[in-house]
Amino acid sequence: MNCLVCKSGTMQPATDSYFAKVNGGYVIIENVPCYKCEQCGEIVYAASVMEKIDDLLEHLEKVASKIFIVDYAEAA
Repeated sequence: MNCLVCKSGTMQPATDSYFAKVNGGYVIIENVPCYKCEQCGEIVYAASVMEKIDDLLEHLEKVASKIFIVDYAEAA
């Protein structure tokens, strides 16, 4: 699959960290599966991965804190 941003790079399976702001705090989800452009570094997540991230963020909203760091493989 070609990159939608730079148009010349190839998207390769990888893992990366996902950052989000939730209720005034921050969430870092590590080791999230994604596709990353080998040329420009653009990251794309599969719809199924985004659904799991949304579920995690919804759960974390209920247990308020300032910073969460979650490993995707352990939480998903």
